[in-house]
Amino acid sequence: MKITICGSMAFAKEMLDVKDKLEQAGHTCFVPYDTEAHVKGLLKKIGGSEGAKRKIALDLIRKHYDLINTSDAILVLNYDKKRVKNYIGGNSFLEMGYAYIMRKKIFLMNDIPETKLIKQEIQSMQPIIIHGDLSKII
Repeated sequence: MKITICGSMAFAKEMLDVKDKLEQAGHTCFVPYDTEAHVKGLLKKIGGSEGAKRKIALDLIRKHYDLINTSDAILVLNYDKKRVKNYIGGNSFLEMGYAYIMRKKIFLMNDIPETKLIKQEIQSMQPIIIHGDLSKII
């Protein structure tokens, strides 16, 4: 199966680890652009309008959606971040919605976050929650 890994770039190391494990299990995996550079510390943390300018200049959102287009599924790495259990940020939520519209399987590493803002929408997309067990990706 072809799988695009989604999630906060705070989880870049985990993205590469999961990619390796899934590829060892016979899957083809894609990670966001510059994931390795994030892990190696080659990119400074850029937020706000500077981060947006970088995303625009490199067309990062569209590049990631192109990966989703070529995949059978997405796997959202929703680990705890900044005291938010099972964090799903704005980009990952948009990627989930896109995958849903494109009729791709949606896997979540952990439970749906307890957030009033998007919980119902995530539930409506019927993601497959694997509770950290990559063997459940079939």
